[in-house]
Amino acid sequence: MKPKFDLSLYLVTDSSYHEEPEFLRRVEAACRGGVTLVQLREKNRTSREYYELACKVKAITDRYEIPLIIDDRVDIAQACGAAGVHLGAADLPVSVARKILGPDYIIGATAKTVPWALDEKAQGADYLGGGAMFPTATKVTTVLTPVTTLADIIREVQLPVAAIGGLDAENCGVLEGIPVDGIAVVRALMLAEDPEQAARKLRSRAEELRQIKKGE
Repeated sequence: MKPKFDLSLYLVTDSSYHEEPEFLRRVEAACRGGVTLVQLREKNRTSREYYELACKVKAITDRYEIPLIIDDRVDIAQACGAAGVHLGAADLPVSVARKILGPDYIIGATAKTVPWALDEKAQGADYLGGGAMFPTATKVTTVLTPVTTLADIIREVQLPVAAIGGLDAENCGVLEGIPVDGIAVVRALMLAEDPEQAARKLRSRAEELRQIKKGE
């Protein structure tokens, strides 16, 4: 059975900021503070290194009953027993990943336009990451997505959507009025002075934004 997932506060990791013990400490602190979904994103590790780190992160997310998503690598997701994968434009097509993984894995996809989002839905995506809302300092190529486009994607595609890209507790107000299902963050937790408290604040802001989705 496919795990339930909540996009409210979606941590996308970046281990390049810290040595491994500090990285894992920060992931756990963020989970303790209210993260609802964790994506392990590693662009520059060998398969063995990726797998070994994934197992360590999964041990943390399991303690907090938070699903673990693996960026890009279907094989690593299977090997470590993760809940699913997240796929970008340069990764395996969602339809191929679905054939490999079957119906019981969560598959997320990046989408920056309505046609792109509709295609990902048709291929079997369970949720979408829309953005980037702001320029980012991560090692992935950043293409900004207007807030109006994000709103169009949410309206037309009718899948859960998390906004991503340079978001933090101070600037996520740009999403007010947009019925997002959550916010995805990297540096706002990976570089926070106190990741646990930062996660609590972000979770509160995310819940405020989700009230729009609920019509409250």
